[in-house]
Amino acid sequence: MLITISRQFMAGAQPVAKRIAGALGWEVVDDAFAEAIAAKSGYSKEDVQSLEESVPTFLERFAQSSALSFPEFLVSTPTAMDEPDSVKLAHISREFVEELSRRDRVVMVGRAAAAILAREKEALHIRLVASRDYRIELAAKEHGLSNEKAAELLDERDSNRAKYHKELYGRDWNDPLHYHMVLNTELIGIDEAGDLIVSHARALGW
Repeated sequence: MLITISRQFMAGAQPVAKRIAGALGWEVVDDAFAEAIAAKSGYSKEDVQSLEESVPTFLERFAQSSALSFPEFLVSTPTAMDEPDSVKLAHISREFVEELSRRDRVVMVGRAAAAILAREKEALHIRLVASRDYRIELAAKEHGLSNEKAAELLDERDSNRAKYHKELYGRDWNDPLHYHMVLNTELIGIDEAGDLIVSHARALGW
């Protein structure tokens, strides 16, 4: 049993995830993604967080496709050590998500978990959204930016996340059909969004 949360930038994924985990007695995996991947890859947590927002080049995507399809080949050859950073991190990230899926009662935030675990039967895939203006205002306050700079940051983050899903997993990040629930945190609020997810999880016997 696990819940994945895909989110637009500043749509409230962290507080929603914490509310779900608190109500169900589950574990949230958010910053732990970056920490675990950093430990496995040798990069710093900050490097991991920035690199995972990047979009691979064509050659990196080709290498990533090979890594995902034939990981034993790349691991067993010297050239595996020369993988581009984004490829190496995406490969490790996918392995970590798949490893977590074998555990129970976990809430995963981001890292393309919904794409990686699309065929997992015991999973709820959630999408959190809110209007652009609302999220710009939140980003400006949280990051101490002008509205103009906050808008640039928001558009960059959302664009990179969409490209990451498209280029590495061939999925439209914005397609609601990939998710069990799409919730607007601006309209219903953080608490209500979390409670709706908890209610559905309990209805499934979780």
